[in-house]
Amino acid sequence: MTEFWLISAPGEKTCQQTWDQMMAATTRNNNLSTNHKFNIPDLKVGTLDVLVGLSDELAKLDSFVDSVVKKVAQYMADVLEDSRDKVQENLLANGVDLVTYITRFQWDMAKYPIKQSLKNISEIISKQVSQIDNDLKSRASAYNNLKGNLQNLERKNAGSLLTRSLADIVKKEDFVLDSEYLITLLVVVPKAAYTDWQKSYEGLAEMVVPRSSHLLFEDHDSGLFSVTLFLKAVDDFKHKARENKFAVRDFQYNEEELKADKEEMTRLSTDKKKQFGPLVRWLKVNFSEAFIAWIHIKALRVFVESVLRYGLPVNFQAMLLQPSKKTMKRLREVLNDLYKHLDSSASAIIDCAMDIPGLNLSVQEYYPYVYYKIDCNLFDFKV
Repeated sequence: MTEFWLISAPGEKTCQQTWDQMMAATTRNNNLSTNHKFNIPDLKVGTLDVLVGLSDELAKLDSFVDSVVKKVAQYMADVLEDSRDKVQENLLANGVDLVTYITRFQWDMAKYPIKQSLKNISEIISKQVSQIDNDLKSRASAYNNLKGNLQNLERKNAGSLLTRSLADIVKKEDFVLDSEYLITLLVVVPKAAYTDWQKSYEGLAEMVVPRSSHLLFEDHDSGLFSVTLFLKAVDDFKHKARENKFAVRDFQYNEEELKADKEEMTRLSTDKKKQFGPLVRWLKVNFSEAFIAWIHIKALRVFVESVLRYGLPVNFQAMLLQPSKKTMKRLREVLNDLYKHLDSSASAIIDCAMDIPGLNLSVQEYYPYVYYKIDCNLFDFKV
C-alpha cells in the first residue's frame, strides 16, 4: 500500500500527548497503521481572511501539482519503453524513494523560506511547477515527433513485402539499368506459389528474358523475385501477373533515394539515442522537484486547515498514517471515536449517506480532524 493519511489534531496539554493518544488508539493493541510525526515548521499565519482564501487556492494547486507529478512519472515510463520495470528506481525525491521522503519529511527552508507569507510560498510552488509542466510539454513534443518519425520508418522496413521499404533488400546488381529496351521488375509471390511462378513467369507476356528471375528476399509469407523483360511488354506482363495472383511492386531503382532512406533511418536512430539520456535525467530531476513541491503543498494545507479549525495560538500535531487496505475501515472508525469531540457536526456528515447541498466536500472527505490523502500510486498500469 502506498497510500498515506496526513491528519492533524489539536495539542492536548502538549502535542506529544496528542501523538501518544493517537499511537495508543491505532497501534498498541490493534496495529491498524504505521505512523510517523509529520514536521511542519512555524509558518507565518497571516489574517483569517487570507487563510480562508488560501484554503481554496491550495486545494486547486494541490490538484494541479498532483497531475504534473503523475504526468512526469507516466512520461518517464513511456520513455523507458522496454525498461519500464526500472521506472520506480528512477522516481526518487531528494535522492530517496518516495515512502522514505514522505515519512521523513523535512521542510526545505532554502526553496520555501518560512519568513515569507503563506501566499508567497504557494506562489513560488505554483510558478515552479507550471514551469516544469511547460518544459515537459515542449520536451515531450520534440521527443515524440522524433520517435514517431523513426517508428514510421521502422514500420516501412518491417511490413509485408507488398508495402515495406526495399532499401535494405535490393542491390544495384539485381537490376538491368540504363537500357533503352529492357527493364527489371520486382514481383511478390506467395510461398505456396513459388513453383507456379517458376513454371509460368516466362510465358506471362511476350519478350520476357528467359531464366531472368531470381529470388532476392523472403519473409514468412512471400518471396521477392526479380524478372527482366522488354519495356513494351510491361503492361501486358503486369495484367497477366495480377490474374495469377503475383503482385508487381511499383519500384524503380534509384541509388540516391535508397541511400537517403538509409541515412534518414540512421540519423533518426542516432538522434533518439542522443536525446534519451538527457531526457531521462531531466525527468528524474523534475519529478523529484514536482514531488517535493507536492508534499510541501500538503504540509501547507494541513497548517492552514488546522489553524482555521483549531484556532490560535497554533497548537496542533500533524501525523502521517500508513494503513493497509484491510485496516482502512477500522482505522477510520477508531480515529472518528478518538476525535469526534472536536466537531460534533462531522459525525452527522460521516453518517449521512448523501452529499449535503452547498458543501463542496464529498461525504467521505470531511472528518472531525484535518485529513488529506497522499497517494503514491502514480500509474494507471502495473510497473
